[in-house]
Amino acid sequence: MRLLLTFIFIISCVSSQAQLWHNTFEEALANANSEDKPIVLVFSGSDWCGPCIRFKKKILESDDFKSFASENYVMYNADFPRKKKNQLPLDRLNSNKSLAERYNPRGFFPLVVVLNGKESILGKTGFDTKKSPQEYIALLNNFVK
Repeated sequence: MRLLLTFIFIISCVSSQAQLWHNTFEEALANANSEDKPIVLVFSGSDWCGPCIRFKKKILESDDFKSFASENYVMYNADFPRKKKNQLPLDRLNSNKSLAERYNPRGFFPLVVVLNGKESILGKTGFDTKKSPQEYIALLNNFVK
């Protein structure tokens, strides 16, 4: 019985973690509209961009951020990996390129764009190594007000 409860707990943790990030921008947009939440669009280079990797570890993977984001934001990562083993499916790569042309034409990494459900920009920011997860949440929340 204990083993079964442990298994259920692990599965629920994994599934709740997976639900934080949407697989497609269209899915994120639909979710943002149905739940009336802002979209946090993160442009990253997950396997080559040092600041992106630090941002993910310090902010995005923090318990405070994950907890708050799962309740208040719709998350989408427009990732641009370079290593062959990390390449995205072509449709997702093309979608991310289209998002970059529209919201990140200068190619800054990491870049966080907060959007409303109508795809209007509410704010943009990068990664400030001095900000805590709580301060970063406050910054994103200021865009939504």
